[in-house]
Amino acid sequence: MLYACTLISCMPGMYNDVVEGVKKLEGVVDAFGVHGRWDVAVEIEVADLKALGETALKINGLGGVRASETLVGFRES
Repeated sequence: MLYACTLISCMPGMYNDVVEGVKKLEGVVDAFGVHGRWDVAVEIEVADLKALGETALKINGLGGVRASETLVGFRES
């Protein structure tokens, strides 16, 4: 399992649409608004890097997304 966090900058007035759209994507565990340079944080769990790349492309393709950055996590057992 691969864990990641994607940070999203939204176009003005599009925050709610982006959060709703992101939550419908496969692999998204949660999405919520944040204050600061980014507008939305997304928690993702997918099988591998290929699936993460596909999810990131879908996020970038959503209406209202200006920019995003994906942080790949790791967990030590």
